[in-house]
Amino acid sequence: MIKLIIRKFINDYQNTTDIYVREAYGVLSGVLGIICNLVLFAVKLAVGLFIDSIAVISDAFNNLSDLGSSLVTIFGAKLSNRPPDKEHPYGHGRFEYIASLIVSFVIFAVGLQVMRSSIDKIIAPKAILFSPVSIAILSISISIKIWMFSYNKYIGKTINSSINRATAYDSLNDAIATGAVIAGTILGRHVGFPVDGLLGLFISFLIVYTGFGIAKDSVNLLLGPSPDPELIENICSLILKGKNIKGIHDLKVHDYGPGRVIASIHAEVPDALNIMDIHSEIDEIEQIIENQLGINIVIHMDPVKEPTGKTPENTETP
Repeated sequence: MIKLIIRKFINDYQNTTDIYVREAYGVLSGVLGIICNLVLFAVKLAVGLFIDSIAVISDAFNNLSDLGSSLVTIFGAKLSNRPPDKEHPYGHGRFEYIASLIVSFVIFAVGLQVMRSSIDKIIAPKAILFSPVSIAILSISISIKIWMFSYNKYIGKTINSSINRATAYDSLNDAIATGAVIAGTILGRHVGFPVDGLLGLFISFLIVYTGFGIAKDSVNLLLGPSPDPELIENICSLILKGKNIKGIHDLKVHDYGPGRVIASIHAEVPDALNIMDIHSEIDEIEQIIENQLGINIVIHMDPVKEPTGKTPENTETP
């Protein structure tokens, strides 16, 4: 279904290297998230108040936090697509990582509030009103969250978006949490201890854990993680295919946001070659890497008398 929606609302949807197409994907995912989470929040809140269940109400406010996350996704897509300026010559792509970090803070805050409410429910438990209609509605909400997990995961993979990947697994956690709520509502009729409050506490831990995981990944991206070994291998392989490239070293990769990766490397070339010929070959390799990997790379020529057969070394990312 998501592929059909993408084809309908995103022009040139297959050209995911284009920054405007990528922005359209982010906005679309955010709008879908707002619609789905708003519906889920309203339905779950109504059900939770009707059956007087803190677990269901907690789950509803978790969906409300997800709605805020969808708004952040849209703003993140818009801000990260701003063109380079004097203060930011490499663009604003890392806004997406900042947006992911904001999402984690929102999730974390909601988790703490749910935890407080659940503890109150455990201390002063109340009977839960069982309703087959409510159970059916909550079951449908699980299906919606699983679909949200699916489309966010697909978009995250398609445009290499950290915030969509984070949102995807947050949606999966929501589906699990709602399943736990249904189980607690049914079990609450047959046991004497506050299952509802305990499950609300479980959901709160799940929310906090999700927020912490997203924050950790976002900070890691902002600080600059080591390049993907597969990416290093692909870069080196394309360069070493050059007929006059005898060795390479000092590869550096700089990530300024999805689709904004800049790299540099030293390539060893025979010193006897015509400088114009080898320069032309280097330009061609740089263009191949940009076309195939989406990386703007600068290859520095190191003239050598004999082939050294060196392997890549000193790989780093600031």
